[in-house]
Amino acid sequence: MIGVFLASDTLALLGAALAGVYLRLAFNGEYHPSLYWHLWPVIGLFLLAYWASGLYPTVGLSPVDELRRICLCTTLTYLALGAAIFLFQEGETYSRGIFLLAWLFSLIAVLAGRLIVRQLFSRYTWWGYPVLILGAGRTGELVIKTLQHQPGFGLKPLAVLDDNPNKRGELAGVPILGPLSLAPALAVEREISYAIIAMPGVQREKLMTILERYAHTFPHLLMIPDLFGIASLWVATKDLGGVLGLELRQNLLLPGPRMTKACLDVCLTVVIGLLLLPLIALIAVLIKIDSPGPILYSQERLGRGAQHFTVWKFRSMRLDADQALERYLRENPNLKENWELDHKLKDDPRITRVGKLLRRTSLDELPQLWNVLRREMSLVGPRPIVDREVWRYADKFELYARVSPGLTGLWQVSGRNDVSYDERVNLDAYYVRNWSVWLDIYILIRTVWVVLVWDGAY
Repeated sequence: MIGVFLASDTLALLGAALAGVYLRLAFNGEYHPSLYWHLWPVIGLFLLAYWASGLYPTVGLSPVDELRRICLCTTLTYLALGAAIFLFQEGETYSRGIFLLAWLFSLIAVLAGRLIVRQLFSRYTWWGYPVLILGAGRTGELVIKTLQHQPGFGLKPLAVLDDNPNKRGELAGVPILGPLSLAPALAVEREISYAIIAMPGVQREKLMTILERYAHTFPHLLMIPDLFGIASLWVATKDLGGVLGLELRQNLLLPGPRMTKACLDVCLTVVIGLLLLPLIALIAVLIKIDSPGPILYSQERLGRGAQHFTVWKFRSMRLDADQALERYLRENPNLKENWELDHKLKDDPRITRVGKLLRRTSLDELPQLWNVLRREMSLVGPRPIVDREVWRYADKFELYARVSPGLTGLWQVSGRNDVSYDERVNLDAYYVRNWSVWLDIYILIRTVWVVLVWDGAY
């Protein structure tokens, strides 16, 4: 697994450097490419920096934190390289344009390479590291399902141990082999270096005994605390004179990150809007040709602070949408329950021909760039909802109302319409609790990928 990431990063960095050199040469660069060829051993510095920041093998590392570390390590290494060349150069002049291009291409290539590696190899049996789950309760099942759903995480549940003799057989498809006392033998026999203690409700005395007993058995011992429903990203451990503390960084209260998010919204919206103006005009013409009615569709939605605002979309439905839906559900009564549950239909009779394409590519939401410029929405945030959906959020609605809704968000990059409504609510709550600029950047990058492959769209 480490070798695959090393190979991917090496090829990405080498390809980025070559692209920067030859692209600059194509624009009348007055130099010979051989001037840069002797710098190829510098790639080792990048790999060393990645290794030092924990990017090999990236097991148990969230994709958002991986993005942050790659961006920071790559940027700092290029700055160090530029400073060293400036201080120790011997008559040769290197192009600043090449270094800027190589830096930009490196960020893109390394991130894309790792994404492709996970897509290609994460389902293979040799990928990742086996992990032993200690605890066969609901938390253990949640951990197993989460790791199975995200194989790129790099931890593969191999077995479950629990002292309760009534808990035997399987848990989410993983065998329950026996009591916790089997852990040392299994660790040696099956070469397991990772274990997860998934017993948040256990008494403190028993938990301390388990930690002391198995801390020397597994080099990597993870503990799931009884802290469900709080932030999980950007939580830092603090030693308070021998007492373990957890610092929860409230990014929503910090002016710096909020200002950065606002600047990203405005700058990216202006750039994206200008670049897509021809496409927006083409969509408007196609809508007008395809079916009678207005080009845009508006609806009242709930925004930050539970304030109402008008959200804009390209019209993707027929003018007689309500009658078409009623007739369709009457002819297909078996679909009525699904409609009442999620208000989604895979073969929605209300959607026009152009509307189907717009929805599958999410291009129908482009007019919401205007909402972003008006500060009614953000590029990234929870899904904008209507009044009748408030009850589904229950006690999480207060969380929802803390931030502006987004043109894209976690649920859009986590399966989109294949995600149940309850899962959408949980994803929105997760976003608010863990909000940061890095999380926004990760979601924006994932959005591009999801739209290109039409993941979960209909």
